[in-house]
Amino acid sequence: MEKLLEEFSLGLFFWQLLLFVGLLLLLRKYAWKPILGAVEKREEGIKDALEAAEAAKKEMQNVTADSEKLLREAKVERDALLKEAREIKESIIAEAKEQAQVEGDKVIKQAQATIEAEKKAAVADIKAQVANLSVEIAEKVIKEELSDKGKQQKLVEDMLGDIKLN
Repeated sequence: MEKLLEEFSLGLFFWQLLLFVGLLLLLRKYAWKPILGAVEKREEGIKDALEAAEAAKKEMQNVTADSEKLLREAKVERDALLKEAREIKESIIAEAKEQAQVEGDKVIKQAQATIEAEKKAAVADIKAQVANLSVEIAEKVIKEELSDKGKQQKLVEDMLGDIKLN
């Protein structure tokens, strides 16, 4: 029985080997090429996807670099605009101060001229009043002096005496 089992095993092994080789030949002829084609297609698709991902990564880096560049340029432009605005503000303030100073000096000069004119008018008015008062006082004194004939004679002689001495 052992021999029978050995022969059976050997026969079975032979048939299994023959079927396996036949199956390999059939697979090679009909299935191997389509399987390899599908594997190659899949490999090609993965390769293309990796290339596309790499291209997208590079594009993303370019876009990031461009956006950072634009951001830097925007910051520089913003700083320039702020500097220009500050300069304009300072210029306007300086101009306003200068104009206010000129206007202030003009008002002060006008006030001084007005004060001087009013002072001269007041002095002239005072002089006129002093002259009027002096004339009135002189009139009264002369009337009093001239009311008496003797005093008139003496005044004329004194005046004539003053004239002769000079």
